[in-house]
Amino acid sequence: MRNAPIGIFDSGVGGLTVAREVRAQLPHESISYVGDTLHTPYGSKPIADVRRWSLEILDELVSEGVKMLVIACNTASAAVLRDARERYDVPVIEVIAPAVRAAMRSTRNQRVGVIGTEATIGSGAYQDAFAAAIDLHLTAQACPAFVDHVERGDTTSPALVALAREYLAPLQEDGVDTVVLGCTHYPFLKGVLGYVLGPEVRLVSSDVETAQDVYRTLLDRDLLSGGETEPTYSYRATGANTEAFKTLANRFLGADVRHVELLRTGAIDLPTMRSPQ
Repeated sequence: MRNAPIGIFDSGVGGLTVAREVRAQLPHESISYVGDTLHTPYGSKPIADVRRWSLEILDELVSEGVKMLVIACNTASAAVLRDARERYDVPVIEVIAPAVRAAMRSTRNQRVGVIGTEATIGSGAYQDAFAAAIDLHLTAQACPAFVDHVERGDTTSPALVALAREYLAPLQEDGVDTVVLGCTHYPFLKGVLGYVLGPEVRLVSSDVETAQDVYRTLLDRDLLSGGETEPTYSYRATGANTEAFKTLANRFLGADVRHVELLRTGAIDLPTMRSPQ
């Protein structure tokens, strides 16, 4: 199993932030990435649908022989994490707890904001994760349109800046000094978010912390690749426009993604294609 790939799953391109950091920290590991672009964004969808779509793709990754699952989507983590850990015999890593740990280390005034999709904020997953910090004041804000902008490749426009000002106003009014990016799409918006919030507010994303969890778990379970074989990277999307996904993947991942395979959900019968990058 040491040379088996790590399966990384997201509702779209957002999880590429986690994949990018896993590649950086663990250069010998192979990765099989799936973005459910057919159903993105998850944040506005019924939680029962998110659970069904997520488990279908996770089932497929496990059937292909991945050695670990990374649910690189906050909405999916909130929806299926407990089920996934009971359902599969491979370790399952999520993105909420790592971001919470980082935020608690970062804050100076104990006033933290978290932004995410409607489903993630509505689930209370972050509120529950921060509950142990008795003296901490948490401001949670849903930012439903951010994912759409990222999926279209818009990370800088004036319209996006105006939207960010509207969404982030409650956090600024509460005087937060740390903001958790509670969606793996949001690190692509760090420029806009930092501009609106100002340099005194620290932005915390889960990508670095999640990759560190991946390393610790693989090491503890003796699953680290020994580097005997060249790592491979596969990228798949469930939406028909795989070329659009490839364009964004090359832009956001900072790697040469030569091919994105279409993964048909509901009747998944396509072979997995992995090619070294």
